[in-house]
Amino acid sequence: MTASAGSRLLTVLIPMLSAAHRERIRARAEDLGFACEFCDTDAGALALLPETEILFGGALPLGRADRLKWLALPSAGVEPYHVPGALPDGVTLTNSAGAYGVTISEHIIMVTLEMMRRRAEYLDITARREWRRDLPVRSIHGCRAVLAGTGDIGRETARRLRSFAPASVVGVSRSGRCADPGLFDRVLPVSALDTVLPETDLLILSIPGTPESADLLDARRLALLPEGAYLVNVGRGLCLNEEALMAALKSGRLAGAALDVFRQEPLPTNHPLWETPGLLITPHISGNMTLDWTMEQVVSMFLENLSLYAGGQPLRRTVDPDRGY
Repeated sequence: MTASAGSRLLTVLIPMLSAAHRERIRARAEDLGFACEFCDTDAGALALLPETEILFGGALPLGRADRLKWLALPSAGVEPYHVPGALPDGVTLTNSAGAYGVTISEHIIMVTLEMMRRRAEYLDITARREWRRDLPVRSIHGCRAVLAGTGDIGRETARRLRSFAPASVVGVSRSGRCADPGLFDRVLPVSALDTVLPETDLLILSIPGTPESADLLDARRLALLPEGAYLVNVGRGLCLNEEALMAALKSGRLAGAALDVFRQEPLPTNHPLWETPGLLITPHISGNMTLDWTMEQVVSMFLENLSLYAGGQPLRRTVDPDRGY
């Protein structure tokens, strides 16, 4: 089915939408004068692109999107559209920043505790039906936490970390500012990262993938972390030098790392990261849209913007694809 002549088409490419969410989107779209088509495959959405005015979902090549005016991404990241020409001229880009702080911050707490409490090693012990209780563990209590990224994810993580009574929670952002500085003991600009890394027991990366953040944590900066530090990356794989991280874990200088994002995804089955000691790997699921609360936020944000769009008002969460936020 395609839109009839003269109608305005909203195409939705988010296969995991529930029936209730689809009905909400369809009802609002029709009230505002839009035809609405739901696609569960890229091929289906591509077939509708020449007629589509609004695309909610992605990411698709937009070479045939002659009528497209607004691309609404259900994700917070916009990396597929960093490439020059990927976003046609005149198309407004929005994201769903703010929908993922709850689920990703819970993931961060989970993997941090797994590493500090040495859960993987104890799972191996109990799998062998052994009764061993002597592995030294660590605690968030009293640790010095640094959050590179003070957006929604960083703030939600800081809020949860506070309940464990860390010694300090320091934020690092591009500007040295954040929307809720009271969650942090200090908020520093990225230019000050070198000064805070030597005082970091737990480093959490949740920064967006932009040209400026590429290789932010290179071999030199990894070496600034104190012996026994932990690292969690839920931002983008390009921000971290994976080879240097593997070396630091193999040498035992770092106590552990948890990666949810990688330079190459899916991570190849023969990649040496799989065999790196002290590394906890998850397949980019920290911000997956399988949590009902997250999907509710994504849909609600879109419907708010759809009403603004139909009324000719400025949209919220617009993104400059060149800057990445």
